[in-house]
Amino acid sequence: MIVGIIDYGMGNLFSVEQALKKLECTVITSDDVEVLAEADAILLPGVGAFPDAMSRLDEKGLAGFIRSLPEQGIPLLGICLGMQLLYEDSEEGRAVKGLGLLKGHIRRFPSGTYRIPHMGWNRLNFIQQPYWLEDIHEDTHVYFVHSFLATETTSEQVFALAEYGGLEVPGVVGGGSITGMQFHPEKSGEFGHYLLAQWIANVRRDLHE
Repeated sequence: MIVGIIDYGMGNLFSVEQALKKLECTVITSDDVEVLAEADAILLPGVGAFPDAMSRLDEKGLAGFIRSLPEQGIPLLGICLGMQLLYEDSEEGRAVKGLGLLKGHIRRFPSGTYRIPHMGWNRLNFIQQPYWLEDIHEDTHVYFVHSFLATETTSEQVFALAEYGGLEVPGVVGGGSITGMQFHPEKSGEFGHYLLAQWIANVRRDLHE
């Protein structure tokens, strides 16, 4: 199974590459659409600012490629900033349109008595079970680092929430062949690795059907 990691210069990709290789995936990391088109599934990572990320995706022709994946039935996983890019727009720095694959908007955490960025281990509360997840462990803690969150989402596209500062933070989201995780599963201990392994296992099952 080939997993393509979109490398658009926004984040250290080493940890997710290694996690995928441990799951016996062949990994191609590229910013070339023709190279990435050979993959069975696509992973969109990201660390940094939303406007910079969208500019780079647009410049390289990657935004259109990503938007075309659902029509092709190719599974897409967005991680951290990569998840936020799946939404309609963001107000980070300035108003910027996103990929528009999920309904909702990326907004900064409102000022309060809690620390921003949201940084640390939080429990995921699954309000519905993703189709690719066979079982939910008792300990669902994962590690978050972010200052913006998805808002005005639709209930059917939110699988798990984390509570922070009195807010419900979408942690696992998706629709159709699209999945997003606000945290880094490859850096989130046993349960994070389990989620990534489950997502990969589901892609494999679909390939063999």
